[in-house]
Amino acid sequence: MARPKTLRKVVKPPGFKGYKPYGHQQDKAKCVELLYEEYEALKLADYDLMTHQEASKVMGVSRATFARIYERARRKMAEALVEVKEIKAVYGHALLDKSWLVCRSCNARFTIPKTVDDRNCPVCKSFNVETIK
Repeated sequence: MARPKTLRKVVKPPGFKGYKPYGHQQDKAKCVELLYEEYEALKLADYDLMTHQEASKVMGVSRATFARIYERARRKMAEALVEVKEIKAVYGHALLDKSWLVCRSCNARFTIPKTVDDRNCPVCKSFNVETIK
């Protein structure tokens, strides 16, 4: 029996729900699911230019685990680009660093201090707001 996966710390969820190839008709069945922790690994290693050791500490996993997550993310991105597939952001095994909310009206993602009683969107002022799980 496999050991259960521990939650991986994600500082901020992706700012997108997905990407679709431009100018190409495709099946809805053809998509690649990029987990939040895979997105975080790509962001830390390729965008923030952290070493695997530094990034693994941020995510709260071993360096070897980080390397496996990062490799899966790279393979999924390559598959999506080469095979012209849609990319969807999926929650996965993530633990968000803070409580993040998403506005269902304008899709803005944000955090709010615990002292604020109103849970309205700072962008469009809508109260149609949900906690990202």
